[in-house]
Amino acid sequence: INLNKMTKNHIRFDWAAKKMLRDKKNFDILEGFLSELLKEDIKIEGLLESESNQEEDNEKFNRVDLYAENSKGEHIIIEIQNTRELDYLMRMLFGASKAVTEYLEVGAPYGDIKKVIAISIIYFGLGKGTDYVYVGQTKFTGMHSKEELELTTAQKESLKKPTIHQAFPEYYLIQTTKFKDIINDSLDEWIYFFKNNEVLDQFKAKGMEAVREKLTVHNMPDEDKKRYKRFLNDLHWEASIAQTVKIEQEERIKKELEKAAKAAAKELEKAAKAAAKELEKVAKELEKAEKAAIEEREKRNIDIAIKCIKRGDTNEDIMEITDLSNAVIDELRKEIEDGKAS
Repeated sequence: INLNKMTKNHIRFDWAAKKMLRDKKNFDILEGFLSELLKEDIKIEGLLESESNQEEDNEKFNRVDLYAENSKGEHIIIEIQNTRELDYLMRMLFGASKAVTEYLEVGAPYGDIKKVIAISIIYFGLGKGTDYVYVGQTKFTGMHSKEELELTTAQKESLKKPTIHQAFPEYYLIQTTKFKDIINDSLDEWIYFFKNNEVLDQFKAKGMEAVREKLTVHNMPDEDKKRYKRFLNDLHWEASIAQTVKIEQEERIKKELEKAAKAAAKELEKAAKAAAKELEKVAKELEKAEKAAIEEREKRNIDIAIKCIKRGDTNEDIMEITDLSNAVIDELRKEIEDGKAS
């Protein structure tokens, strides 16, 4: 698809979710997005009261929650998160778990638990993976048979669900930073809007026409425009703070690594000197041992030569046995004759 950008300046989705999408007249925007994500026509009946669904007055609040109920009685959590949290997956679990129990009346059967769909739109990378949309579902698989556990007919009627995973919470994780701005389907049009705050001329996904009409800056009242501008400035401020913290951390780590490298180099130099000293000591000991061995060999050869001379062996025979020179053997013969060697 050829991406031809429109000149209109669209409102960020997190701002819209906080300030505009709570209004029933704008439910068509939410319905369009949810219909494209869940691949079915979604009708929002209303927003539910929840601690996570209260409008936050602080413009610098970096998380937005919407807690809605659709026409099938399912509860849908939409969370938009701008800043990185390492334990964000656990936050998703906590939010869905709380939603499961929040609307179960005291004494009601477990079959009355509402289906929960937790949708997270995040502006940072979470975990390892190349995709930009991940779906989490609960399924029971046989340890031995590898078959998926299915509901009985009675269970289907009781739970009003055809499968187990449709009765359990479902998670949808949209990572806008991993989206490459390549439009392959109608859901990608929404993710492009989440990431770039733009609706392109050729976008035809459900709800996009409502976004074009309602979520443009020039359609906002003047007071809202001022608040929106402050909100954008706050985002810049937060990004600057995050960048500053990152640079400071990198600088601190760099200094610590340099300090550790210097300490390691010092220890290595000390160890090298000690090793050199030890090698020198070993070399001297080896030299001494080698000299002693040579002296011992020469002494042994002379003793052998003297014995050979006394029994009448020739110089040639003695040289072959002892490796002594002819001159040394002659000298030994003279010493024996003079009584100086025995």
